[in-house]
Amino acid sequence: MEKTFREIQELLQRLQHDGAFLRTLDMVPERMIRALKNGNKIFWCGNGGSAAQCQHLSAELLARLRYSRPALASLALTADTAFLTAWVNDNADSRQMFSRQIEALGKPGDILIALSTSGNSPNILAALESARKYNMESILFGGKGGGKAAGLADIALIVPSDCIQRIQEVHIMTGHRICEKIEDAFLSV
Repeated sequence: MEKTFREIQELLQRLQHDGAFLRTLDMVPERMIRALKNGNKIFWCGNGGSAAQCQHLSAELLARLRYSRPALASLALTADTAFLTAWVNDNADSRQMFSRQIEALGKPGDILIALSTSGNSPNILAALESARKYNMESILFGGKGGGKAAGLADIALIVPSDCIQRIQEVHIMTGHRICEKIEDAFLSV
């Protein structure tokens, strides 16, 4: 356990002094607040543990995090198991499972947030391409240098680590910070 704590502490100290990461971290909630105030939606996608984090963070916006406030339009594209299993079964391919939902539900001004530790998952890449096609802004929560997804996202918040667990821990921590800032912006609404 001591090794795990040391790794987390070292990564967080590194991020605390990473000006580019901190500037990007400040930019993300500003973009999301603007979109929400303009009547747009936030979409989330990811695979495996990142899918669970998408659902968690989306729920923080839709329900609440710390305070009672108006509901915010947030949807985890990972949550509709009937659609996801039908799509993969009927198409024998998961590459379009998020982009198909963006095609049906997305509109200009919406935001897609893609969580990917590698940045190379075909369905994440297709989702980012679809967001661009529908004039949605895209934000990547990545790791391992960002992979191919970093070049497709409008904003890339990349955790400087190759360790999946550490990347996901920073994603949930920064995701909570982003949700806090968004919630604060809507308390007086």
